[in-house]
Amino acid sequence: MKLAIAQTNTTVGDLEGNVNRIISAANEVASQNPDLIVFPELTVCGYPPRDILYDASFVEAVQAATLDLARQTRHLPPLLVGSFAPASQKMYQHPSLNNIAYLMQNGEMKDAQVKQLLPVYDVFYEPRWFIAGTKTLPPIDIAGAKVGVIICEDMWDEEYPVHPGADLKAMGAEMLICISASPYRRRAGEGRFYHAKRQGLPLVFVNLVGANDELIFDGGSFVLGGEKLRMFEEEVKILTMDDKPSTIVNRPLSIVGEEEVFRALKLGLRDFANKNGLKHAFIGLSGGIDSSVVAVIAAEALGRERVTGVAIPSRFTDPRSTESARELANRLGIGFEVVELERMHKAAEQVVGPERSEGVAGENIQARLRMVILMSFVNQRGGFLINTSNKTELTLGYSTLYGDMAGAISPLGDLTKLEMYALANWINGARNFIPQFVMNRKPSAELRADQIDPFDYEKISPEAEALVRNNQSNAAMRTSEHKRWQAGVILKVSEKSFGRGRLMPITRR
Repeated sequence: MKLAIAQTNTTVGDLEGNVNRIISAANEVASQNPDLIVFPELTVCGYPPRDILYDASFVEAVQAATLDLARQTRHLPPLLVGSFAPASQKMYQHPSLNNIAYLMQNGEMKDAQVKQLLPVYDVFYEPRWFIAGTKTLPPIDIAGAKVGVIICEDMWDEEYPVHPGADLKAMGAEMLICISASPYRRRAGEGRFYHAKRQGLPLVFVNLVGANDELIFDGGSFVLGGEKLRMFEEEVKILTMDDKPSTIVNRPLSIVGEEEVFRALKLGLRDFANKNGLKHAFIGLSGGIDSSVVAVIAAEALGRERVTGVAIPSRFTDPRSTESARELANRLGIGFEVVELERMHKAAEQVVGPERSEGVAGENIQARLRMVILMSFVNQRGGFLINTSNKTELTLGYSTLYGDMAGAISPLGDLTKLEMYALANWINGARNFIPQFVMNRKPSAELRADQIDPFDYEKISPEAEALVRNNQSNAAMRTSEHKRWQAGVILKVSEKSFGRGRLMPITRR
């Protein structure tokens, strides 16, 4: 059997663009006459569509686009494509949809499988929109072979009472194809490979690539025991399945070390900007480690001509901080501006009075004034502001609401302070962008004289991360929950991030 895997990058709601992407990928390999071209889960509408599925006009448009795709590809080899359709069962105030893998052939389409296992953990809330399939559909016939189809969570059936893979094996399936939209997190490939081996049949895993909001899809599609597609890149590849792959051969399914995280964040930031039509990014370049790492990610994600760093030194800023920020910008080739804070700072102190210009209140005034300056660049030139907070700071509430928490997107918001330093060390080992002063200095917000961060990050970072992963909270986390509710989009790279995967109440005891 000659199989084509089409690891595509789709955009939620861009039906015309997604359909064209599917057709383009199919045309790319059509001349090689594959027996089947396989696309990821919900390719037509993009993943995850979330509450757009409550819009009946959108549901109708997706159905029309799916049918139109089948007609437009009638002269191409058969396609296996993810989309959805209304379920026979209806639920009150619910979209009542089935998540479906369609076999498209000769201008017609039929259900190859209906997703049976709907995840409702971490960032997943699929029962909110979809109704699970009640039975496993039989294998489809491809080039004389019986091919069973499963959809994403159907492969993660270890703790479920139903086992789609086992059902298909009992029906005579000789191999399985799993179409998926599995988000990236560190070592995600190992979990996918483990569950693929459990199915007991040769298996092809076809995963989405690209980012939509906080979720990054890494691709990494693979044949069990055989070839693997690239991570974080679109790719269409022909695979010959005549010699059925072994189900026990293990092979690495991830990139070594911090490079994988860097590439994930780069893809997440690039797609956020490009898919939302944001032409230019601004970063507050403080001469600190966090903003330096963000600047490197942004420059590589968007291109140096689309990034500007802005240094805003105050009366408390070490001159070496501003010079290091300038040096970093020069090494990266990004735009660089310096705006002195002192005149605004003095004016603000006069307006609010001495009683509100001292201590923490006075420090927060500086952080918020900086955001006024940064947003003036955004408003004047267009684009967006990138936040530079890390996960440890967000966890402990060590950030200023409407100050350094501002920004449309947070590339480091799911990296602990220690993970962020590891990433910085990898960056400098590979590229040597970040000045040594920045790498060696003690972390400081520079909001008062001789200030340094009041934490032992070696100790507090893993402790705070353990609380997040266990869905627990300490006093500092509880009192800062309202801040995290107002944070920008946090790119997810761990098993448990802030955002939709951790819905903690603000008001609690």
